[in-house]
Amino acid sequence: MALTAHTGWITFSDLWRISCSSRWSHCLGGCGLLVLNLICTTPLAAQSTTTNAHLLAQVTTKKAPPEPIDPASLTSIEEIQKLRQVSQLKDLELPRPAQPADIQVFLKAIDWALRHEEIRNSTQRDALLRVTRQGLNRVAAAEKKQAPWLAPGGQHVLGYVSEVDESIQPYSLWIPEGYQQESADRWPLEVVLHGRDNDLNEVKFIDQHEGKTLKQSPKHFRLEVFGRGNNAYRWAGETDVFEAIRDVTRRFRIDDQRINLWGFSMGGAGAWHLGVHHPDRWSSVGAGAGFADTIVYQKLKEPIESPRRELLRIYDAIDYAPNAGLVPMIGYGGSEDPQLAAAQTMQKAAREAGVEIPVLIGQGVAHKWHPESEQEFQAFHDRYRQSGRVRFPLNPKIRFTTWTVKYPEADWLKVIRQEFPYQISSIDAYIKNDADLVEVSTKNVAILSVDRQAAESIRIDGSEVMPLRNAAEGLLPDVYYELRGNGWKQLEYKASRDVEINDMRHKHHRLQGPIDDAFTQPFVHVTGSGRAWNSSHEAYTNWSLKRSQQEFDRWLRGRPPAIVDNGLSDEILMDKNLILWGDPGSNTLIARIVDQLPIEWTKDRIVVNGKEFSPQNHAIAMIVPNPLNSLKYVVINSGHTFHEAEFKGSNAQLYPRLGDLAVIRFEQQENGSFREEIVENLILDSRWQIPQQQPADAQK
Repeated sequence: MALTAHTGWITFSDLWRISCSSRWSHCLGGCGLLVLNLICTTPLAAQSTTTNAHLLAQVTTKKAPPEPIDPASLTSIEEIQKLRQVSQLKDLELPRPAQPADIQVFLKAIDWALRHEEIRNSTQRDALLRVTRQGLNRVAAAEKKQAPWLAPGGQHVLGYVSEVDESIQPYSLWIPEGYQQESADRWPLEVVLHGRDNDLNEVKFIDQHEGKTLKQSPKHFRLEVFGRGNNAYRWAGETDVFEAIRDVTRRFRIDDQRINLWGFSMGGAGAWHLGVHHPDRWSSVGAGAGFADTIVYQKLKEPIESPRRELLRIYDAIDYAPNAGLVPMIGYGGSEDPQLAAAQTMQKAAREAGVEIPVLIGQGVAHKWHPESEQEFQAFHDRYRQSGRVRFPLNPKIRFTTWTVKYPEADWLKVIRQEFPYQISSIDAYIKNDADLVEVSTKNVAILSVDRQAAESIRIDGSEVMPLRNAAEGLLPDVYYELRGNGWKQLEYKASRDVEINDMRHKHHRLQGPIDDAFTQPFVHVTGSGRAWNSSHEAYTNWSLKRSQQEFDRWLRGRPPAIVDNGLSDEILMDKNLILWGDPGSNTLIARIVDQLPIEWTKDRIVVNGKEFSPQNHAIAMIVPNPLNSLKYVVINSGHTFHEAEFKGSNAQLYPRLGDLAVIRFEQQENGSFREEIVENLILDSRWQIPQQQPADAQK
């Protein structure tokens, strides 16, 4: 029996037919349906009770959709206006460890939701009003120098100021019963990553967490990060995880050896990636139903062209699976969930490296937790959260893999510099206590640093034994070793300091590219004050800047600062990555550094990799260490290299489209936007130069 074809509502005639065809009609209740029951005399009563039960379920469970509203009507709500009028929040004297951002986060939530017209129905409006009232309550408490949101035994949303873009970002924190700020006791911290929610914003996040109870009250701190929305904890979303942890550990007495991490769905994907990229940060890691690689998950057609294939290796956890040997990890998937394959793939990749990742399977369930599996999953973390990581004595055996010095570290070893970027780098290191010696074997490592406490001496790749504990005058916590033409050499103090300040402008941690990496750190947009060389190039870069600002604002929940080139201060130059827009004619900073870039750029032509392009319809997009401050990036004419379509699509699509240096052909459309075509796309070598040739195994 089919229902009337319409927009999804069940009509009166449908109710008539359901009632008349079922002996269940008395269950529908209500006077009107009672009338229907009284006249049920049709032959339809013999229809299948299975069909009738299905129709009945639709009647009894169907909820009316929330009432649509006009977003413009919200700005006039008195309570919102009142909260917006609150000023001088920074001057409030708050009891420690409260801070102004705990209040400002409510105003930020309202501002972003209203500006982006994210409150579109009555349910969302009600959440907005609840959040507004909660913000006003905090203001009232703060005026009395009180901070009830920090009382133990509750879950509350706190805020911090991000170094990336100076924005206020939220997180939720459960403060356990028995916590005393004055006590010297340190507490474990559980870090939870949420799944994808296309309607998630700060208002919804606050409404879901503020003052809410948990199924079980944890006996430890529990941090649920916002992660700047839906990005699988990549880029600024990854930074948010560590900034939130840092804010919690700064304010509360947390034992940094007992921090565990887990998530489900998109949160599971984030747990895989953060777990194997930062294996020495966690007491345990758990990933539930989250993807672990892009190619399979997104069904990309192989072979993947260069440099796209290399750039996928930045975030794909599958390529770092051997690092599971450095942290206890567990996976989960429902037996009916296609995402179970991701956990099993990670398990297989780790097993091939001699590491075992247990994978729990929830029998008979799809993309959700099986109760017994969830209990076992959490028991795994409870066990390791109690014992914590053991820092001393140092882990005697380390096997570490990375593809980029963005992720360089495992306990007491760091890959400071690779020979070839985005090729596999590996380290096997053993502390021989009887000989007070560290034995190390490496692959694709140009500079290595080692904690001097590991042993008296070290031998790398069969080299002669070199000093470790007392090397480099004992002045730095780590000792640096460099691979030269005649083998490994230990660096003395001055050479070590040159490495730390990137004096030779090589690729190293936080200065390895690609373009997208600049937006994970403090940055500022810098526009030009001069006359552009080319009007069409100027129009394109202005459009690209606006797109970058709008996308970061909406999808990464921040409004980065912007200045004009003649307003650059020494403080900004030292502290931030510079995102320069324009050409050497319009932007004085581009003019100052253009001769130090691996390109040629004049009024009439752009030359990249021996190829000549016209600035009339071509633009440079690139990243290099700032020639004016070698510890920071400079980016020219680019924001993130993925855009709104990728943000709206899958968070797995948020991988770089450009390497370190690209040429883009542009063509203006009738609506003022631009069509873009990438005509050159390069990864620069370890010295930030255009590579003369690719290594033989670059595509492996």
